[in-house]
Amino acid sequence: MLFIIKVTTNKEERALEMISDRATKKNINIFSIAKPHGLKGYIILEAADRESAEEAAFNLPYVKGIIGKTITYVEIQQMLEPKVEAVNIALGDIVEMIGQTFKGEKAKVTRIDKQKGEVVVSLLGASVPIPVTVKIDNVKVIRREKSDDEDEDKDENSTKEKDSEEDDLLI
Repeated sequence: MLFIIKVTTNKEERALEMISDRATKKNINIFSIAKPHGLKGYIILEAADRESAEEAAFNLPYVKGIIGKTITYVEIQQMLEPKVEAVNIALGDIVEMIGQTFKGEKAKVTRIDKQKGEVVVSLLGASVPIPVTVKIDNVKVIRREKSDDEDEDKDENSTKEKDSEEDDLLI
């Protein structure tokens, strides 16, 4: 059975350790304890029954209580297994800021941190290049750097071909 335990925000790790320690010392039927991704102030506890869950979490610092009903794994699956989104941003891309204080500003991507889900961008409108770290979902790609290079290469090749055709006609 899965139970949700309400804990003090930003103390989830410490509360998780305390519950785990108590469960091992007292040999309580606790199978797993998890801190849900992106959900502050809660811990998910898997126990044989409600009494085991209450015994493990009762009267511990940072633990506020157990939420009434049990839940199923399907209900919490997206919290425990965060979706890894394909990062569709490359170095050198021109992006538009769609969130935070720089909304509407254009910037060039200088570094990508896929694990943290952040990009470091250099604002194009600034007179001095300022590196700004923002979340990937706060930027929107406007122009691909690689695509532009490929397009320029194609344009150069087609221009060269046209020049050679004109030279052939002149001769």
